[in-house]
Amino acid sequence: MQGMEREGKKYEEYAYVLDQLPHGRPGAPRYGYGRGIIQLVGETYFTLLEATPKRDAKIEIGERLYVGRIGRTKVDHILGRISYDELTATAKAELPGIIEKIIRSNEKRFIEFFNRSQPVTPKMHALELIPGIGKKLMWQILEERERKPFESFEDLQSRVNIPDPVKLLARRVLKELSEDEKYFLFTRPA
Repeated sequence: MQGMEREGKKYEEYAYVLDQLPHGRPGAPRYGYGRGIIQLVGETYFTLLEATPKRDAKIEIGERLYVGRIGRTKVDHILGRISYDELTATAKAELPGIIEKIIRSNEKRFIEFFNRSQPVTPKMHALELIPGIGKKLMWQILEERERKPFESFEDLQSRVNIPDPVKLLARRVLKELSEDEKYFLFTRPA
């Protein structure tokens, strides 16, 4: 399932709560809503967002919320995108686990990455951008997927000598969010 796209822009439909700030974020502009701020990570593009919760909404860290345009039940207003550096310490601590949760719940989408990824330059394959995958492992993955496409993370691990693919993918997503990256496989540049 992909996010909504309007006028070339990509929007998240669902997001996971990373942190809740009842009095807003220090240094952030006050929007006059008086309900605090929640920091979120999008499910489709891993977009880091800030939003205001609806009055009296009970929100838990790690909770999956609808953030689409119409029919939000717990989110009142999306304030906008934020950078990794603007996340609170709590949000940064929660982010790796929530990224893994998103990857596990969208296994088919991420297995397709292993089945369909292409070279990004003549000398580098997209698979090599995943931490822990070098040339040797990349060639194993390419040979195995040619024989038969991978069906699950379990199938991938049983056919290729790869450590936990969910953790490797999560490390890549985290790297794309937190560092200056040249190539974006799973996120979109800010």
